Amino acid sequence: MSNSNPQQVGSFPNTHYYGTISRNQQQIPRTRQWPAFPTPKSLPTSTTFGDATCMEQLLVHCANAIETNDVTLAQQILWVLNNIAPPDGDSNQRLAGSFLRALTSRAANTGSSKMLAAVADAAANRTSLATETHRFSVIELANFVDLTPWHRFGFTAANAAILEATEGFSVIHIVDLSLTHCMQIPTLIDAIAGRHEVPPVIKLTVPGAASREGNINIPPLLDLSYEELGAKLVNFARSKNVVMEFRVVSSSYADGFASLIEHLRMQHIVYAAEGHHPNEALVINCHMMLHYIPDETALDSNPNPFLVHDYSSSSSSSSSLRSMFLKAVRSLEPTIMVLVDEDADLISNNLVCRLRSAFNYLWIPYDTVDTFLPRGSKQRQWYEADICWKIENVIAHEGVERVERVEPKSKWEQRMRNASFHGIGFSDESVSEVKGMLDEHAAGWGVKKEDDNLILTWKGHNVIFASAWLPA
Repeated sequence: MSNSNPQQVGSFPNTHYYGTISRNQQQIPRTRQWPAFPTPKSLPTSTTFGDATCMEQLLVHCANAIETNDVTLAQQILWVLNNIAPPDGDSNQRLAGSFLRALTSRAANTGSSKMLAAVADAAANRTSLATETHRFSVIELANFVDLTPWHRFGFTAANAAILEATEGFSVIHIVDLSLTHCMQIPTLIDAIAGRHEVPPVIKLTVPGAASREGNINIPPLLDLSYEELGAKLVNFARSKNVVMEFRVVSSSYADGFASLIEHLRMQHIVYAAEGHHPNEALVINCHMMLHYIPDETALDSNPNPFLVHDYSSSSSSSSSLRSMFLKAVRSLEPTIMVLVDEDADLISNNLVCRLRSAFNYLWIPYDTVDTFLPRGSKQRQWYEADICWKIENVIAHEGVERVERVEPKSKWEQRMRNASFHGIGFSDESVSEVKGMLDEHAAGWGVKKEDDNLILTWKGHNVIFASAWLPA
């Protein structure tokens, strides 16, 4: 991995990553019976209460107690969890502690006055670990996402697919829907510059923060505007002898990026009206952003929460914003669409189901952080605060405020096919690039091919999937 020079104006490091996580034991079976719940006086000193299975069951019982307003049981479990999940403990203890914080927040938001009193002590014991997400400089964020393959895996796979699909075009228009604020783009610019004696013009369009109330700031957060970020990217491209145009369109995930889609459609209409079709590739690059578009469960519980543009005359009122977005993208006839996201299921309206699913996925970041960041480091605090934010959003919030609605790979594949896309496989060269990137990280990371997709794994467990799609 390369080192960046903070003094070089407009420069970007070549590495790109965020965070992933793993566990020191195999996936825990669900066959064990739940032991009799201990009262504070009978709490044993045995370390079995630090076992991940027991912690998960305690959290499940706590969630049920909060939902049924069983104050006595909730107070007992909170007491136990506070004693067996110290905030500076091992990965399982820190994981359980984050879920404890999230349940405490949920109880404070929805519980009775007695429940609020019961959770007060638990909250007080963890005030030092209040979730405070960091605002990164460009250099900090580039280094931060470079720590693990959590994001870098998707960057590498997507860039390889984009390079192959756009060969021979004089203009490459990239619509970047990315959680990491364009951190993928510098390496793509570098690769494009290296492939061509006269590089194609790059147009980069990104959605900016829409001026709507209630828009949620999702970490990682950036400490500068997208206009400033765009200027840095343009300067970097110029240093590589690449002409680049940067545009921010005010648009939000909350309404399915409706304004962005409308902007792209108008460009389509202008080209047709002028009677020419430039040799321009349209790339839709989706990196861990589409799961923030509200899904069906959000819409069912909040009828018509958004002013949704009429993406398609054929769209029915029962269509979700996610499916409508994909159909709208398909109507633009993109050269390629790349979809990278987490392979988990966090969309259930049932709190316990959601808690179990999240607990059995988000152990990965907590497990892996021990392999690359020392305890007490600022980067580790930033890293775990972002995971805490995710857990709190999944557990403590409902309706449109619960934006962490991750869907598994199989669900996205179904959505893409329903929107008339067909998947394309990654070349052997692309797979080799991903494997080479993983060699720079801790043992335990792996990659496998599954149908047309590439899957990032940690100790054999699916973490992230990368897929590439063409209009059918």
